[in-house]
Amino acid sequence: MKKLIAYSIYISCFFLINSCSSKDENCTKTATITNTYFLDGRQHYSDKIIELPCDFPDPEPLTQIEPPELEGFTYTILYDEFIPDTGNNTSRWRFEIKLNNSKDYAVKGIPFLTVNAGGLVSKSNYSDKTTSPCYEIGANASCTLTYDQESPIDEGVVDIKIVNVQYFLTN
Repeated sequence: MKKLIAYSIYISCFFLINSCSSKDENCTKTATITNTYFLDGRQHYSDKIIELPCDFPDPEPLTQIEPPELEGFTYTILYDEFIPDTGNNTSRWRFEIKLNNSKDYAVKGIPFLTVNAGGLVSKSNYSDKTTSPCYEIGANASCTLTYDQESPIDEGVVDIKIVNVQYFLTN
């Protein structure tokens, strides 16, 4: 009886393994490609399921990619004001930006601003110091990113302007 069961398992495995030979042009298999990217100091993952020919090698286990940007994303700068000296030995920067998601599904992500501060251009996330971080924007909706901070005066900075806004996905 044990030999019959072992023989049945062997035959079943043989047919499973050989049912998708390279000679069968229509044979396909599914594979999961796992991508990773770093955004705002944290690692995020993105899985994509694809169909491959049976004789195609399996994909690498993990691939590092650039953070995915929300397609169709738009923004409107409602105001952007920098006061280099408030009179209290501080400078003040405040802005309000309307972030728009034109997709018919909600998205999760992080807004990044490219700013020009006294000729130095840099990209950063200011969400941790805003009243609403906009880590999620509903379907066909918007979120308003509001920032208002005072800092000790930086002698080299006489003006700060927003150059660009991007929304990188985390889901």
